[in-house]
Amino acid sequence: MHFVVCLKQVPDTSEVRIDPHTNTLMREGVPSIINPYDAHGLEEAIRLKDKVGGKVTIVSMGPPQAKEALKKAMSFGADRAILLSDRAFGGSDSLATAYIISTALKKIHETEPVDLVFAGKEAIDGDTAQTGPGIAQRLGFPQLTYAIRIRELTDTSVTVERKTESGRQIVQAQLPALITVEKELNDIRYATLPHMMKAAAYEPEIWTVNSLSFDLTQMGLKGSPTSVSRIFAPPGRSGGEIIDGLNDPAGTAASVVQKLFQQNVIMVNPLMKGGKR
Repeated sequence: MHFVVCLKQVPDTSEVRIDPHTNTLMREGVPSIINPYDAHGLEEAIRLKDKVGGKVTIVSMGPPQAKEALKKAMSFGADRAILLSDRAFGGSDSLATAYIISTALKKIHETEPVDLVFAGKEAIDGDTAQTGPGIAQRLGFPQLTYAIRIRELTDTSVTVERKTESGRQIVQAQLPALITVEKELNDIRYATLPHMMKAAAYEPEIWTVNSLSFDLTQMGLKGSPTSVSRIFAPPGRSGGEIIDGLNDPAGTAASVVQKLFQQNVIMVNPLMKGGKR
């Protein structure tokens, strides 16, 4: 089988800072990492390759330095890596990004039919959770989102357990399909020495705007209906109030309830606040 993993290099959000004057991310000195959700998608693709045989191809979009993330991904056992990198791609939002990546996947599919596409449920630098579903829509693939377990994979279908707000679902789709994954799906392996040595010498393929038949109006700033107008850090929070309830439990409980009433967390008569019967 042919597994394709959509992977993104992102700044390590634990070390991201925001310039107070320009309200933009300060990327200098901030390390870049593989998007954690994508890493779990890569792990699952490699596990399935080990189980049923086949090939794992990584596709990423980003600046030239994103090659380092692809080389690291190769060290886990992938077989091929493609970087979509061109200034024309710059400024693409999730809609335009889905168009660019899906166009690349269509080209791959023509020569090496794709059975299953993996993507993280979201990128930690954007949190939109839109790119994976957008790729599936453009490819015409069924999409199985928020997967936490691959229950069964056959020559023609895949069955997954997915997480929902109210519980769990077991869903099945015909191949080819696209799956977006949660971190609960698996535990990421350590890279082996042979794969690390192979990755060190490997050079990812670079595909530019001239490599495919792109519609320039659907990428970059021109093809992005959304844009980021401002980035800012949330205001700091003051320390919470600590109440000692050991000496007077009943009085403490009454005090807490009174504070909840004062802050309208609990209302004496919700209908008086504009509610409807």
